[in-house]
Amino acid sequence: MKKLVFIISSFCFLVMAQAQTTKAVAPKTAATPKSAVPAQPFKVANAKVAVNAVGSSLKNTKDSASYALGYRIAQSLKGQGLQDVNVALFNKGMAAGVLAKPEIPDTLLDICIKNYQDKMSQNNILQNRAIGAEFLANNAKRPGVVKLTSGLQYEVLVAGTGTQKPTLNNKVKCHYHGTLIDGTVFDSSVQRGEPISFPLNGVIKGWQDALQLMTVGSKWKLFIPSELAYGERSAGPVIGPGSTLVFEVELLGID
Repeated sequence: MKKLVFIISSFCFLVMAQAQTTKAVAPKTAATPKSAVPAQPFKVANAKVAVNAVGSSLKNTKDSASYALGYRIAQSLKGQGLQDVNVALFNKGMAAGVLAKPEIPDTLLDICIKNYQDKMSQNNILQNRAIGAEFLANNAKRPGVVKLTSGLQYEVLVAGTGTQKPTLNNKVKCHYHGTLIDGTVFDSSVQRGEPISFPLNGVIKGWQDALQLMTVGSKWKLFIPSELAYGERSAGPVIGPGSTLVFEVELLGID
């Protein structure tokens, strides 16, 4: 949120500066259409970037920065799950912010934003849960998949040869590879090439339940419903609220 406020503040500063320096000019008559010409480069700081659109409105560094700020604001909104906005009213609100003349009382602006965030978050939770439930229902039918009463599902990829199993009081050493149900990777010690050690009572419930059933040397694939993972919270930029998670976990040691 702080990042978004900084971007918007920077954008408003540029717009205000432009409003103070722009002079009125006489309207120009419509130019005669020209035949297409190769895209022309324009300068962004010290770099030249080719403009794909002929007759681009980006004429100087202020123009390019204004466009870039607008794009980044949209990206930031999308990252917060707020991409479904009324663009016309968003632009109107931006202009009102520059002039400090809001149509909604300033004391209510943050409330309006929070109400919308809460609504969008709830929609995301319900959607992610429904998608996860369908995935788990189909996954449970696959040969080799075991479903526990908690809702956790697992598949044994490699059976360990030992007999010792960790308890919640133990510290364990593991390799893991975590993805969403669509295969998007959000974290992986395997990709980093270095296993991780951690107290078993300090991780998500799905891991706690599974690892207490595993012996050293075992490698399981876990299918964890949201209520045994991060629940209604987001976790990092990839895991949305209500997300079902998939992990390949290898138990390397117990302390």
